[in-house]
Amino acid sequence: MKRGESIIELDDIELAFGEKIVLSGLSLRIPAGEITCIIGLSGSGKSTTLRLINGLRLPRRGRVIVKGADLCGMAYAELIELRKSIGFAFQFAALFDSLTVGDNVALPLRENMRMNDAQIASTVRETLEMVGLADAIDRLPAELSGGMVKRAGFARAVVTKPEIVLFDEPTSGLDPIVTHLLTKIILDINRRLGATVVVVSHDMQSVYQMADRIALLFEGAIIAEGPVEEIRASDNPIVQQFLQGRDQGPIPL
Repeated sequence: MKRGESIIELDDIELAFGEKIVLSGLSLRIPAGEITCIIGLSGSGKSTTLRLINGLRLPRRGRVIVKGADLCGMAYAELIELRKSIGFAFQFAALFDSLTVGDNVALPLRENMRMNDAQIASTVRETLEMVGLADAIDRLPAELSGGMVKRAGFARAVVTKPEIVLFDEPTSGLDPIVTHLLTKIILDINRRLGATVVVVSHDMQSVYQMADRIALLFEGAIIAEGPVEEIRASDNPIVQQFLQGRDQGPIPL
């Protein structure tokens, strides 16, 4: 798929947890090969939106179209096959504590790829080198710093060279130096793999550094979406209050 063509489309999505409506009327087009950052208040449904994209959640109304196929009408086996082309870096990495970094990163290859042990070992090492963790291949997650755990999660998400990579709060709770490093790694992943990248983040400095496009989620829907400079120049008071972090404005506190 050519850069800029629509690879993900969320069309009039409604999703609820019990009686609580989380998303309502959400529509978003995500172009191939670019980095789209989804921003919004805590609890606004940003992470849920990522889970819609890889089929971990399904809406009660609307369409989730990925690579031309509607996830809502897929058989389970088709959904599993589609997920092989989508990498997911979870907010807390979700590494297996009992496995080394190398074995954690190797899991998607062992489960989804027809590769022998030598090919897997080579691919794992190459991927860990990309995120600066080659020396940690035999260490356990408990032996790593928070930033290293995040990078190991990144490596596992991209080891199969997916077409789409989803990052859920990749810099949350980290210091500015590690945040800058992770932002550079996400840019490098986008550049090296040519992958479509979708990032959920609160960290506006990081967002401005990496994003091609920004989408603001507010009260269940995308209320602004476009190139970074267009969003920064928006005359929407909700957008400006969020970007500037003001406590005065139309956003209820």
